Amino acid sequence: MMSACSENPDPYQPQPYVTLDHPEWSKHAAIYQINTRQFTEEGTFKAAEEHLPRLKELGVDILWLMPIHKIGEKNRKGTLGSPYSVKDYYSVNPEFGDLEDLKSFVNKAHELDLYVILDWVANHTAWDNALTEEHPDWYARDWKGDFRPTPWWDWTDIIDLDFSNPEVREYMTKAMKYWVEEADIDGFRADVAGFVPVEFWNNVRRELETVKPVFMLAEWESRDLHAKAFDMTYAWSWYDAVHKITMGETEDLSPLYVYYSWNESAFPKKSMRMTFVSNHDKNAWKGTMYENFGDGLEAAIVLSFVGEGMPLIYNGQEAGNDRRLEFFEKDPIEWQEHPIGDLYKELICLMKENSALWHSVWGATMIRVPNTSEESVLSFVRQNEENKVFAVINFSDEEQSVQFEESLHHGSYVEYFSNEEENIDAGSVLKIEPWGYRVFVGQ
Repeated sequence: MMSACSENPDPYQPQPYVTLDHPEWSKHAAIYQINTRQFTEEGTFKAAEEHLPRLKELGVDILWLMPIHKIGEKNRKGTLGSPYSVKDYYSVNPEFGDLEDLKSFVNKAHELDLYVILDWVANHTAWDNALTEEHPDWYARDWKGDFRPTPWWDWTDIIDLDFSNPEVREYMTKAMKYWVEEADIDGFRADVAGFVPVEFWNNVRRELETVKPVFMLAEWESRDLHAKAFDMTYAWSWYDAVHKITMGETEDLSPLYVYYSWNESAFPKKSMRMTFVSNHDKNAWKGTMYENFGDGLEAAIVLSFVGEGMPLIYNGQEAGNDRRLEFFEKDPIEWQEHPIGDLYKELICLMKENSALWHSVWGATMIRVPNTSEESVLSFVRQNEENKVFAVINFSDEEQSVQFEESLHHGSYVEYFSNEEENIDAGSVLKIEPWGYRVFVGQ
């Protein structure tokens, strides 16, 4: 018989914080967000399916579909409403097609070795969701006893569910399982995940995994969501840091140093963070990628790939979209070949080929390389037993002539974008143009 003491782990022995297993196919994935309404002129799954070979050629792996459900009509915003105002969790928005169209899209994606995750809105429903009449006790109430939108926000087209009710949790979990079982969905992006109790998400992950391995993305930035529920969380503060730097709202790179220090020290190695220069929220409400990053846009995109994190592409970026897409109306993307698309394709190729740039435990930790222009130039190494990358990015509007300290970065390289060979040692000086970048791949 074991003693009581032997049943408990050694309190001084480190225990793994993240206990979930990421799908193996996510190790070097890029994620792509599809706003179905604006993705094509037709705004349908059938039309979007025609783009799948192009997305495969671009190199992305995970396709995130914004909410696919019927949209509420009561208190609707605009003509077509927000897809985040869900009228029926078991429905398909007829604006996009029907269930068979969705299944066809998913099947075609799977044939191309692409994975599809659905945007899931657990926190709230539309005012005219049938649950308001069938189960009015499932909803949160304001001080007057009325249904309430999420407090302190202008989300007037939705009302909050009450997750202190076990029946709400059971209903929502079964609804999510339905889409995995019925449509072979590969996971979910959870809207405002932090507004919903973490133990709900922990159980959702357990139940979904009884059907198939899934990938879970949380629209939130919190370590606790990584332990048992989510593979990846948003790197909102990475976005904020790079935005401030490229927009001249800070005199140096300290916001980025703070982010990377926090990310390495507070978040477990077996976690993923999503880095991005645009998404549906930023594009609709804060501005285009050009407005938000200016001349530093390409530098920011490069860092989103060669630094730690899984890069996101919001549909239309690869076409150089320079418009704030309407959110509640039809406003289709104008597709074209564009240098930004070429840059994304090159970076995805680099990330997949170079294991030092992979995600979570598969990739290498960024190690800062001190330089003589630290207020403007970010330099770091990522390396493992197979690969080594030395990245240097000038986040300023002035040419920088940079020398580097220490020796981690020494070696023989090929600069990825110019394909020029270069040996870097203690005497090396690098001249880098305004907002320029160099990505040296070890030989």
